[in-house]
Amino acid sequence: MAEKVVRAGIERKKGWLYYLDRNLNVYRAKMVRGGEKKKHGDRPELVLKTDMRRDHNYLYYVDKAGDISRVKASRGGTARKGKKRRRTAAQRKAMLQKKLALKKKKLAAKKKKAEARAKKKAAAKKKAAAKRAAAKARKAAAKAKKAKAKAHKKASRKKAHRKPAKKHHKKPAAKKHHKKPAHKKAKARKNTGKRKAHKKAA
Repeated sequence: MAEKVVRAGIERKKGWLYYLDRNLNVYRAKMVRGGEKKKHGDRPELVLKTDMRRDHNYLYYVDKAGDISRVKASRGGTARKGKKRRRTAAQRKAMLQKKLALKKKKLAAKKKKAEARAKKKAAAKKKAAAKRAAAKARKAAAKAKKAKAKAHKKASRKKAHRKPAKKHHKKPAAKKHHKKPAHKKAKARKNTGKRKAHKKAA
């Protein structure tokens, strides 16, 4: 509860801020509204001089009536702490439902994440398998091409070493035997007789 320290009866004017210094002297300062700028010569004004000592267990302020009042200061926030209230059955039920809903949501999110991960893994596996199959097919095609080229080379080499086939030329027409003249026939007969005589002598 507030306690009056000095009954000053200060008339509070609109647009001014009233505050106390450490010696409990009352000052006022011009309040700056939105869009306004503080003037260079604006300084706090002394309204009332008291020169009193502050008690550190109390908070001092200028109340609505323009008097200096004080209230007991609460240190460490212990005064604000109340007794722990017991929850009702309905509150407990609501809290339990909230917890269950949160747990369910977490599990659903976890499941979704796991499914997405599995899907991604399967897609990656499928892609890798397709890649392997394509590589295998390329390898097989290259092997087949190489074998074909090798066979072609072998065949061309064999063909090069083979003897060329003999060309069948047409036989020239038989020469016509002309009849030998009579003197030549006699000479030939004479020669044959000589050869026979020579053979017998031998």
